[in-house]
Amino acid sequence: MALTVEPVPCLKDNYAWLLHDSESQLAAIVDPSEPAPVRRALAERGLRLSHILNTHHHFDHTGGNLPLKQEFGAVVVGPQKDRARIPGIDIGVSEGEPWSFGGHAVRILEIPAHTRGHIAFVFEKAKIAFTGDTLFSMGCGRLFEGTAAMMWDSLSKLMLLEEDMRIFCGHEYTLNNGRFALTLEPGNPDLVMRVREVEILRAKALPTVPSTLGVERRTNPFLRPHAEEIRRALGMERASDVEVFAEMRRRKDSF
Repeated sequence: MALTVEPVPCLKDNYAWLLHDSESQLAAIVDPSEPAPVRRALAERGLRLSHILNTHHHFDHTGGNLPLKQEFGAVVVGPQKDRARIPGIDIGVSEGEPWSFGGHAVRILEIPAHTRGHIAFVFEKAKIAFTGDTLFSMGCGRLFEGTAAMMWDSLSKLMLLEEDMRIFCGHEYTLNNGRFALTLEPGNPDLVMRVREVEILRAKALPTVPSTLGVERRTNPFLRPHAEEIRRALGMERASDVEVFAEMRRRKDSF
């Protein structure tokens, strides 16, 4: 069953993701920060919105929920553990419980730290993962409601997905993330090449996401606290992975 995913740019640097199942004719929007761009994208494609999927409660991911639900009657799906903060939620989902989109089984991963109730929607057969603001291309989310250890556990959970899993995140942060990554691991040829590719895409105002988990494993410093060059750059050769991760996150906060 064919699933397509297209970016819907919102606000300054947000992405909502338009998900369409051509067999069931279901259409979902993932993390709609505002309604107008979503309405335009649906109209251009002749689609009617059936679902709204939220990875977490922040307004720049849920601001479009209520107007879109009112207009289309869409079903709002979000984290059960944070349902009190998800506007218009109908279905609360959690890890280990089945949920489906049309005929597609969707695995829910609980990946807190950016927010305490953050989840990912993983379509394993289609190789699609919506990671919200936990895993970015060459980056990770800020620790608003969790600790470095919590975020490292969440990222470690995502790293168990297959290498060719496509990672759809919530923001166009890739160029800034890549420039920070180069301060830690300038000798990583995969990282150098990736940043060059991103510079070309952004010069043309094109999206840099999705990436794949394999690309992230090779180029994202927040998935690489074990890397010797990163540890030398931080002066943390004997530290634990969590300690190295925490220092990288601290430095990225002020980069």
